[in-house]
Amino acid sequence: MITISSSHLDSIDRASLLYKKLVAAHDGITHKIATTWGPEAAVEAAIRLNWVDLPSTSRDLLPVLDALCAKFRGFKELVLCGMGGSSLAPEVIAKTFGKNIFILDSTDPHYISHALPENLSNTLVVVSSKSGSTIETASQRAFFEAAFLQQGATATEHMIFVTDPGSPLDIDVRNLGYTVINADPKVGGRFSALTAFGLVPAALMGVDTSVLLDHAEESLSMFLLNPQIVLDVAFLLSAVAGQFIGFSDAGSRVPGLSDWIEQLIAESTGKSQTGRLPIAAESVTSASVGGAFTISFAPSAADLVVEGDLGSHFIFWEWVTALVGAALAIDPFNQPNVTEAKEQTSALLAEWDGVLPELSADAQDGVVEIFGVGNTLRASLKNLIANTDADGYIAIMAYLDRRDDAKLVELRAILSEKSGRPVTFGWGPRFLHSTGQFHKGGQQNGSFLQITGISSQDFHIPGRSFGFKTLIMAQALGDGRALASRKYPLLRFHLTNRSAGVDELLAAARSL
Repeated sequence: MITISSSHLDSIDRASLLYKKLVAAHDGITHKIATTWGPEAAVEAAIRLNWVDLPSTSRDLLPVLDALCAKFRGFKELVLCGMGGSSLAPEVIAKTFGKNIFILDSTDPHYISHALPENLSNTLVVVSSKSGSTIETASQRAFFEAAFLQQGATATEHMIFVTDPGSPLDIDVRNLGYTVINADPKVGGRFSALTAFGLVPAALMGVDTSVLLDHAEESLSMFLLNPQIVLDVAFLLSAVAGQFIGFSDAGSRVPGLSDWIEQLIAESTGKSQTGRLPIAAESVTSASVGGAFTISFAPSAADLVVEGDLGSHFIFWEWVTALVGAALAIDPFNQPNVTEAKEQTSALLAEWDGVLPELSADAQDGVVEIFGVGNTLRASLKNLIANTDADGYIAIMAYLDRRDDAKLVELRAILSEKSGRPVTFGWGPRFLHSTGQFHKGGQQNGSFLQITGISSQDFHIPGRSFGFKTLIMAQALGDGRALASRKYPLLRFHLTNRSAGVDELLAAARSL
């Protein structure tokens, strides 16, 4: 169940026009009325509202999941290839229940190497994609198929696919004899935690998925009977919070929930030059920098405390996000700017003809090449901060190995403290399926720091003329092009030695 506490609750004007709008939107969501978000959003909403019923309809999956677990019993290593909604929900489920799974949501060769044990005989790979056309997931699929073949294993005995029924991926892999579980096609990716995209990996990890659904259904019944809890939170996010919302799951029962909510809210609301930018922070204090409205999932001094089990959080935040979309008069189900980075990536890969070119830096400081203004790391960072709007934010986008280069996450809090501005941190390319939409479609007041690094290893992508080293650089520079077209402050650091470069960058930031 969900409980909330906030010093702001007593000041909510439940007779206001906005609150009445939220009440009407709640009724629209309850009855799956596509025009709830306006006539322009109705076409998309009409095929995206089945998440409302998932706590009950997903029970049809339970016997399928039991059979799946029985069929693939005995594997010791579980790898999930997926992006955005296909990976973020399984990741928070694993963290919450203390289960082991390797989430492969990157094209960085160093990170990919961690997903490839010396002996693949005990490895089960789940490939999750609504269409199968996402370049990251398609490349990972081809990579693992080739890897199993090379080790003399039968890929169909080691790989499971989760996709929409009738998708190109569904048709292809069924014809090849793979095990396929279909998800509800009328649920968008970021609202899919309680579909097969979340439940298949959960079941294979050993999580009791029926409990997740039980908790979600209990909470759904609660706020259908008494909607004030979802209405109040939606009102706070729409009328009180402002652009920035700092989330912290420190000390809570749901570690990692902030990352899942980050995608849900950023991609749902960040469009039409409006929206709410979530900041996944290490603590409530750190989350509050720059005047952000703070939310915690454990007792704290946050502006809003929301407590509950994971299944309840999933349906609760999806409902709140849909309400906020109605309050802001935007379509929470589309993502009009996500394709920009993809198109620029494809253009670069075509220009390079599969070969990563030598790129000349504007300056170099230690082992870090600087692409942008400033001849030292410190000078470049100072310039980026100075050019950030007084009411703006800074986004750090790291196209690196989020296991071996994990120390870089410290840069978020350091840069936020030094600049006094809200700062987000995203691992590339996974953030392109999350805050990437907000960067281009939300408020036009962001400054952007890209961090790339040399790859000392590479893996060829079967069926392509390039490997992952080239792909991840094309994704970084492609997104850079999309950002540069908007004349945003943009800076890129390229680490010619990853470990030393991270240390030098953190030291420079601390010296500001």
